[in-house]
Amino acid sequence: MKRKKVFRIIAILGVAGLLTGGGVGLYMFNMPQRDVQSADTDYSVTTTQIVQEYLENKDAANQKYLASDGDSKILEVTGVVSDISEDFNGQKVVLLKNTEDPAGVSATFTEETESSLNGIGPGQTITIKGVIRSGASYDEDLGFYLHVVLEKSAVI
Repeated sequence: MKRKKVFRIIAILGVAGLLTGGGVGLYMFNMPQRDVQSADTDYSVTTTQIVQEYLENKDAANQKYLASDGDSKILEVTGVVSDISEDFNGQKVVLLKNTEDPAGVSATFTEETESSLNGIGPGQTITIKGVIRSGASYDEDLGFYLHVVLEKSAVI
């Protein structure tokens, strides 16, 4: 008798946990995405400026540009187009890099914003707005510099 009561309580708690978890999962899945392009810009910088900040003091730059809550800062980065390519997901990626800088800014565009790249090619100076995901650094194992990474980018 007592065993039946314990089993019933465990079953009720299990079903309640599944319903709560499913509800939270459904909410998270259907939550609206952040509209980066219509949001206000947090910082306007050049490629040289942001790369130097990260290479000189990565912790201070992370504190300034990356948010701990997941909504990282929105940047406008101005620089010279070094390369335009596609990533493995078929998204356009623009590398802004001055020839004298050890690293640059790699900006990934979405399907909705890649049309803003029409007519843009290497050598042009442009300004890109996007969300920062990581900063520049030097990888000693590989022996080269890693670029600053922007996502959800668009040319402004």
